[in-house]
Amino acid sequence: MIYCFDVISDETGPEVATVMPQPERSALAVPPPGTAPGTWAGAPSAARSNGDIYLAYRLRRPLGQGRGYAVAVARSADGVHFETVLTIGKQEMDTESLERPALVLTPDGTWRLYLSCATTGTKHWRVEVLEADSPAAFDARQRRVVLPGDASAAVKDPVIVQDDGTWHLWASVHPLDDPDHTDRMVTEYASSTDGLEWAWQGTALSPRPGEWDSRGVRVSAVRLDGGAIVAYYDGRATAAENYEERTGVATGTKPAALTAVSSVPVARSPHGDGGLRYLSVLDLGDGHERWYYELTRADGAHEIRTELH
Repeated sequence: MIYCFDVISDETGPEVATVMPQPERSALAVPPPGTAPGTWAGAPSAARSNGDIYLAYRLRRPLGQGRGYAVAVARSADGVHFETVLTIGKQEMDTESLERPALVLTPDGTWRLYLSCATTGTKHWRVEVLEADSPAAFDARQRRVVLPGDASAAVKDPVIVQDDGTWHLWASVHPLDDPDHTDRMVTEYASSTDGLEWAWQGTALSPRPGEWDSRGVRVSAVRLDGGAIVAYYDGRATAAENYEERTGVATGTKPAALTAVSSVPVARSPHGDGGLRYLSVLDLGDGHERWYYELTRADGAHEIRTELH
């Protein structure tokens, strides 16, 4: 397999060689639950343990037919073919819709599933967490709110990285000051010593006026490499492009200060409005990575694709 590498840099960070998603070289990991536009399997988050790969992802129906109705957790021996081990429905989480989960294995062997939950009847989102001994044992009755948001901001889609005793989190934050424009989004950064109590440290990435990501940016995957940080993010220029974000790249040396370096999206679907979003990068521990992302199909449904790097 041949992959496309670009060298990217900005004025504040080091020059970094990075590889971009290539849908034409990907394999199907999870199909959507239907073929209608607005139906998808997406927003993946991957983790590994004892040679197996676990994938948490959202299942969605079109607006008016259920939206994000469940989060599934699945297991695979090869990273491509998955068997569902658990499904959590939105009713169990007392939410109007579920969005991107984050699946995390803690240093002491505890599994955590962070769930993005829409507060019913509002534009507000919060993040709750479940803990279990295995990815098949999460119980929605044993949940706690870890990122509550507030009346002015909706918080969802956490990306969590553990590094040298510090927990790093990047979350999509939507301002709620204008009810007609709650699709706008920035990425805020928080840190923690335990992954449960978080301290916000500031805005890590903001939209760029006049650019392809001027309406919203959502960090989807982060790689920490010594003093260099490479973040992949979802971006869009208009409210109409909601649900069809494309992927860009940002870099930096501090987790709360990333700079977008993509003058155009670095990856997009060949279909529809080009949706390629929610990239999850999994280090396999042998010099390889397996990537998962949500891709728009020709029929308007979304599926999860995977690439081995």
